[in-house]
Amino acid sequence: MPGRFHFNPQAPDPIYRQLMAQVRRLIASGQLAEGDELPSVRAIAAAHAVNAMTVSKAYAMLEAEGVLQRNRGAAMTVAAAGQQSAEPQALIAPAIAQLVEQARQLRLTPEQVLEAVAAQFNTKNSSQGEAE
Repeated sequence: MPGRFHFNPQAPDPIYRQLMAQVRRLIASGQLAEGDELPSVRAIAAAHAVNAMTVSKAYAMLEAEGVLQRNRGAAMTVAAAGQQSAEPQALIAPAIAQLVEQARQLRLTPEQVLEAVAAQFNTKNSSQGEAE
């Protein structure tokens, strides 16, 4: 499962926030359910060459929000309330707002933006299908 996460060091969001967002999306989409174990801090850090403290910070913040549950001597798991924490569309709302702002600055039409999004979505889906 550590390979399920993808980090972009050049993104404006720090790595720990990227991890938090990805965990939330996996829960909202049903790919992670209540009680599912998450990879260890060390496993994610090693698989992605990120600092273990970065992963630990993300897990701790998700735990504080009630999304994850720490089990002494066992893996971190998805908390009962975590599954209902957000709708999938709500999780991408900030990215959409940023995309719309950039599109307006570039004077793109909604149709041009939708076409670009569909092309990107199809490109990502076909490359993910090949990897799986």
